[in-house]
Amino acid sequence: QVQLVESGGGLVQPGGSLRLSCTASGSIVRTNFMAWYREAPGKERELVATITGGGSTDYADSVKARFTISRDSAKNAAYLQMNSQKPEDKAVYYCNGEFHIDEQGSTWHGWGQGTQVTVSS
Repeated sequence: QVQLVESGGGLVQPGGSLRLSCTASGSIVRTNFMAWYREAPGKERELVATITGGGSTDYADSVKARFTISRDSAKNAAYLQMNSQKPEDKAVYYCNGEFHIDEQGSTWHGWGQGTQVTVSS
């Protein structure tokens, strides 16, 4: 079993920056990918950014050039650096990941509990 724990959310002014962290713990043999999603009030959860075990990244068009996803494989952690934030970035941000949990190929895929990000002056 794996647990994902997010941290780093809070209140930021428009144009400001926040850095979210997600740490995975448990019987992790290898990381397939980690990702950040967000869910704004009244909207569906949407993919923000992904990073594979090999380090390849992808971003939603709405955050390209403003957000950066990164990993620390030694810590089983992923980060989301959010710059030039806009009011529309306000949402609960969720960490998502898929991991190999044994050498037989078993995988675990799940979510963290979420962290609130509010962008307001």
